[in-house]
Amino acid sequence: MNILGFFQRLGRALQLPIAVLPVAALLLRFGQPDLLNMPFIAQAGGGIFDNLALIFAIGVASSWSKDSAGAAALAGGIGYFILTKAMITINPAVNMGVLAGIITGLVGGMVYNRWSDIKLPDFLSFFGGKRFVPIATGFFCLILAAIFGYVWPPVQDAIRAGGEWIVGAGAFGAGIFGFVNRLLIPTGLHQVLNTIAWFQIGDFTNAAGTVFHGDINRFYAGDGTAGMFMSGFFPIMMFGLPGAAFAMYFAAPKERRPLVGGMLLSVALTAFLTGVTEPLEFLFMFLAPLLYLVHAILTGISLYIATALGIHAGFSFSAGAIDYALMYNLPAASKNVWMLLVMGVIFFIVYFVLFTVIIRAFNLKTPGREDDVAETGAQETNSNTEEGMSQLALSYVSALGGSDNLKGIDACITRLRLNVKDSAQVNDVLAKRLGASGVIRLNKQTVQVIVGTRAESIAAAMRTVIATGPIAAATAAPTAAPVADVKPQAVPNTPKVVLETLISPITGEVVALAQVPDEAFASGAVGEGLAIRPTSKTVVAPANGVIVKFFNTNHAFCLETESGAEVVVHIGLDTVALNGQGFTRLVEEGATVIVGQPVLELDLDYLNGNARSMISPVVVSNMEDYAGIALLAGETVVAGESKLYEIQSK
Repeated sequence: MNILGFFQRLGRALQLPIAVLPVAALLLRFGQPDLLNMPFIAQAGGGIFDNLALIFAIGVASSWSKDSAGAAALAGGIGYFILTKAMITINPAVNMGVLAGIITGLVGGMVYNRWSDIKLPDFLSFFGGKRFVPIATGFFCLILAAIFGYVWPPVQDAIRAGGEWIVGAGAFGAGIFGFVNRLLIPTGLHQVLNTIAWFQIGDFTNAAGTVFHGDINRFYAGDGTAGMFMSGFFPIMMFGLPGAAFAMYFAAPKERRPLVGGMLLSVALTAFLTGVTEPLEFLFMFLAPLLYLVHAILTGISLYIATALGIHAGFSFSAGAIDYALMYNLPAASKNVWMLLVMGVIFFIVYFVLFTVIIRAFNLKTPGREDDVAETGAQETNSNTEEGMSQLALSYVSALGGSDNLKGIDACITRLRLNVKDSAQVNDVLAKRLGASGVIRLNKQTVQVIVGTRAESIAAAMRTVIATGPIAAATAAPTAAPVADVKPQAVPNTPKVVLETLISPITGEVVALAQVPDEAFASGAVGEGLAIRPTSKTVVAPANGVIVKFFNTNHAFCLETESGAEVVVHIGLDTVALNGQGFTRLVEEGATVIVGQPVLELDLDYLNGNARSMISPVVVSNMEDYAGIALLAGETVVAGESKLYEIQSK
């Protein structure tokens, strides 16, 4: 992984622990005397802020691990306790704050990815596999404690000095932070910068003697000097960017405004209420970079003005109306936070006027003004149902170059963060037709797709559909929105020609495809066929052909038969998460096989005990080339002997 890819992934990992802050803010706020006057609720919220470093250790470890594992999260927590306790024994002045949690979380996640499937000698086998992860993490964190106990004090002093310089620079320092924060949005590295400003810079000691670091921590702990890295964002996110959305709407030709009006209203309302601005920013970030530069400058100006006016405001998640209302009467909020609303109205006008003038003066291709209006509106598959989400995920995988091109799928709040073999294989036009606001190629192997606040759901669905079998790359952009999977229909009363007959690759009990507890298979989205619950360990080739794809985890393969049918044999459901355990590959990808030839061997005892389900679909994935299939199998089948189904030519 290159440096940029590392920080991209770190930015994503930081999202999980940051996501708990709104809960803490709600509890802390509603427990105050001017609302519910229930100290135990306020203390519940305070407990989260008091233990943020530990929360970061657990959250980062879980997010960094390859399957969001609980063992990694536990390892991150154990590593944090070992690191911090051992460090202060060496030097009581050491206080790494949230950075200690981030570092131990990274160690826990990396150890999990490297050694979660380790096999130890029989007499130590109890400590193998995932149990080894917390042990190894503790060992590495003990070494880090010995290092940081001596190395960190000067680093800590340097961070404090840098923070004091920025704080000492006052309004200028806040303005520079706001400007750089927006410039880093396209890369996703703004989260790393934010973590330093919001959770590390500055110290505050409360009446109980507890020390808090960072703008957010200090603000919610009652520090009336906190907020210089947060206050100025409220006018921009609540008012400025919605003003930009209105400018883009009125800049579009009248006949095209209905096409973009709903989209612009949606992203503007999201920015105002929640402070999530990326869906709106990505609408013009690449279409009109000049506008984005103006936006970054105005953000810096807003933070400069807010700090110069002595406004102290804060947020738990982002600078939207919800956070503004929650923090308005907090002890750390200055009496003049109402001025942010006045600033907001002014920035709304400034954004609206500047964006309108610049768009028209330079004829910028903002939404509704593109040369090809057919590309403007996002034409999404209905993803309100599981089937719709699966279809949308399939379409995204195809648009991104197919499953072979995707090496890693992550997501943050609004974007898919992808590691690919070749970013040139990503189909930008198709991705935008599916609803993406933009596609960012950071380098040949790193791509981001802006899909809005459903990014996590789409990423999870993409991982699920990829686990079901190979997915081909889209060869061209469609001329219409994707629709639900339509199964080929044979022409009535037309003689059906049997092109090929498949035999069973597994011995076991037959299960109808519609009864498979996986929507992608049950809906026929992957292909037509049936499923088998294995009762023997050998998996054979169902026909003569070539193994065109063998998954690295050995849980599935695709056989292209001599007649061109693409047969996917997928052993179990969600078995990709087993990382190859329980499977032994007997042939390699690219091998030519004959019907009945052993291809895979199963450890059924292990798989039955660890797989979510051992129901194994056997489907033809390119059914659009054929008229249909005719099932031949009875209630049970024998590998290499029983006929499974016939493939009928058109």
